Amino acid sequence: MTAPGVQEDVTGRPPVAERRLHPVTPLRRAWAPVAVLMGWAVHDPDGAQRQLTRLTTTTLLVGLGVLIPAAALYGFLSWWFTHFAVTDSELRVRTGLLFRRTAHIRLERIQAIDVTQPLLARVAGVAKLKLDVIGTDKKDELAFLGAGEARALRAELLARAAGFAPETAHEVGEAPSQRMLRVPPGVLAVSLLLTGATWGWLLVAAVALPLLWTATHSLWTVLAAGVPMLGAAGASSVGRFVAEYDWTLGESPDGLRIDHGLLDRAHETVPPGRVQTVRLVEPLLWRRRGWVRVELDVAGSSNSLLLPVAPRAMAESVVARVLPGVTVPPPEAFSRPPRGARWCVPVWWRGYGLAVTDAVFAARRGLLRRSLSLVPHAKVQSVRLAQGPWQRAHGVADVHVDTGANGTVTARLRPAGEAAALLRAQAERSRTGRRDALPDRWMA
Repeated sequence: MTAPGVQEDVTGRPPVAERRLHPVTPLRRAWAPVAVLMGWAVHDPDGAQRQLTRLTTTTLLVGLGVLIPAAALYGFLSWWFTHFAVTDSELRVRTGLLFRRTAHIRLERIQAIDVTQPLLARVAGVAKLKLDVIGTDKKDELAFLGAGEARALRAELLARAAGFAPETAHEVGEAPSQRMLRVPPGVLAVSLLLTGATWGWLLVAAVALPLLWTATHSLWTVLAAGVPMLGAAGASSVGRFVAEYDWTLGESPDGLRIDHGLLDRAHETVPPGRVQTVRLVEPLLWRRRGWVRVELDVAGSSNSLLLPVAPRAMAESVVARVLPGVTVPPPEAFSRPPRGARWCVPVWWRGYGLAVTDAVFAARRGLLRRSLSLVPHAKVQSVRLAQGPWQRAHGVADVHVDTGANGTVTARLRPAGEAAALLRAQAERSRTGRRDALPDRWMA
């Protein structure tokens, strides 16, 4: 017999103690029945309005008297029957009242663990753990834990994933972090105002809404079209400002640490050795200030942003930390497509470029919004050459480089002979790079 809250280990090892989530978790889960009703009302607003008009005050009060206790009971039961435990080799999560489900998350397959705190969670002093696991598209999560417990559990899981013994993993603690840079809120605000998406939506609204009013003279038609446009403009500026506020980048043995958020705080980690591609994005209005945005493709992780805005020199130094041994090629190192490519892609052909060094495959694209993609040779999974009939007629071809994050970087409009030679050479560089690459390990 095992005591309550203890899960018996069938391998003969001592039983594993199970833990519950934080007691405030039922408040979060109690919203599920209410969310179902709200979803129905949004899906069928006319039907919902008809049903509400038929309700008397007494019926409405009785309905609320049934719904609120039922939602509270659902939240309590879902919390009561949810347990998790950390064993020598995996994280186990048991859920379900009628239909039991046990998730087994192998510790060696954990790539990153993020700690997030939505606004109400910060008020309640709790946090959510999000786990990036190899082979899964969606993050597993534990919500909610006490803020201190969440950070301690994160440190323990990462220590075990790095190979520390179970009896010492909980003593390792969170790896120390050294701040590399912080994005000032003023710089972030100016950078968002200088992006084209915000002004583009405002320009579309300024042109389209008067035309709609002239054609229809219907206020509701104008509002139906204008609200999404203004919402898109707001999401491009205000939404990003709230999400990227107080962006801080630090370096630790378990990877690069990212903290950000005005209302919802997030504590993310970019695991070492898992970055497949780095992109330096340079909008048109940023160039005079020398700013760039650094984006990532990470294998087994949904984290895609490293720096929302930074001076180019600082961004290149960060890239050197993310991709050891890689230096961003200077502008003069890039070769443009031949002039014959202008018949395949008029005007925009000038924005394409390619540079290949001993460490990296670098492809550039864009005239107004430049984007430079860097792929270390060791991260290349396959190389492909593509040439359509129009490209064959003008003697050019595209070379596609596929990475381990299901991403592709393309060197566009290269001379056909150069593309064929690049295909063979890149395949050989990739084999050599993978052979000489160091293993990807936590806390190296």
